Amino acid sequence: MALVQDFKILHLDSNHPTLWQQLQDLGCENHQDYTSTKAEVAAKIHEYHGIVIRSRFVLDRAFLEKATQLKFIARVGAGLESIDAEAAAEHNIALIAAPEGNRNAVGEHALGMLLSLMNHLNQADTQIRQGQRQREGNRGHELDGKTVGIIGYGNMGKSFAKKLRGFDVEVLCYDIQEHVGDANAKQVSLEELQQKADVLSLHIPWTPETNGLVNAEFIHAFAKPFWLINTSRGKNVVTADLVSALKSGKIIGAGLDVIEYENLSFETLNSDALPEPYQYLLQGSNVLLTPHIAGWTFESHERLAQVIVDKIKALIFHQSSTEIPKPKVTGIGGVFFKAKNPAELKAWYAEHLGFPVDEYGCSFWWKDVQGHDAMTQWSLFANDSQYFEPSQAPLMLNYRVNDLEGLLSQLKSSGITVVGEPQSFDYGQFAWILDPEGNKIELWQANDRAFL
Repeated sequence: MALVQDFKILHLDSNHPTLWQQLQDLGCENHQDYTSTKAEVAAKIHEYHGIVIRSRFVLDRAFLEKATQLKFIARVGAGLESIDAEAAAEHNIALIAAPEGNRNAVGEHALGMLLSLMNHLNQADTQIRQGQRQREGNRGHELDGKTVGIIGYGNMGKSFAKKLRGFDVEVLCYDIQEHVGDANAKQVSLEELQQKADVLSLHIPWTPETNGLVNAEFIHAFAKPFWLINTSRGKNVVTADLVSALKSGKIIGAGLDVIEYENLSFETLNSDALPEPYQYLLQGSNVLLTPHIAGWTFESHERLAQVIVDKIKALIFHQSSTEIPKPKVTGIGGVFFKAKNPAELKAWYAEHLGFPVDEYGCSFWWKDVQGHDAMTQWSLFANDSQYFEPSQAPLMLNYRVNDLEGLLSQLKSSGITVVGEPQSFDYGQFAWILDPEGNKIELWQANDRAFL
């Protein structure tokens, strides 16, 4: 591995030692400063080519204008709201974050908070320690049969949805990006989510658009009383309106890992004299509070560091990393071909080859390498079907893929022709491309559970 010479990186927060060590092995010159004021750091920032930070202070335009040699800012966390992204772009400073590093931790934490709220686990534990045994007062609710709504379907939202697989629940997601639904959640409009959800989990960044998103009007739009989980950012929820909904029963219970009154560092709250709504949260039996630790596990501590160093290698030093998974085809999802008389031919396959056919053709079930049920579809189409267009071939193959969005991005950057727009259904996401000979190929990120 060729080493990087004379590349100075300033670490403004402590992180897992693997990050420091791997950058040092790369040949970078690491410096740490965990105590200086922002002004003191700004006075010397012109010496550095890279910054590694968690949430110590805001890197605003004035600060970045002093960073004349800066090539990247790496935030060891998910969000970039503490960095002036516009100023960074103007100065050609790459911004690196690591939502992949703690998404599993956030997903597990959100699920843990939800189950604890629905079953009064923390309340019951406290009462027992006080000598009380209130069985009826702690009768819980089962998650099975409920509809879980997720707002923000990126790394964190997808992780939470994945954790819900073992429950008999309907999972809906809403996101400002189109076609992000997958095998674990159906993408719907915000209005549909508000009509159907029994549980709402927030997995959104803090932006001008999301600031105060969960307010009285937003809460009132839900058709049913619901549980609220917030592991995103505190300022996305108006605490006073949340408390009013908790008092009225519109929100049955709230699991809050983040609070509106947090300082940017997430370590402390803004004032010793906190407002009345926060005092209610401290006393409420239907409220569960944790100190912004959803993504802060021993495992994620190391994983965040590894994701950051991998991205620095790839984006800044153009070195490949085996830690970054590549979108790819994982198997045959379907075999489709045209027939003069599809119904008669389908009957022939059923009679002579024993195909268990239905109106769509035949589904062949098998196990993937993880032991999950997976399906390959065999279907016949009439000769005049337009489904294979613009290809003139009588056959079309469907390939299963592990990351349709990522694969499409790669294909588009390579100049591959994409046919039409991706589409999402309960049973997965689809897109279509042409190979060099004009054959149409269907790509499928499958939700096999929809067929079971």
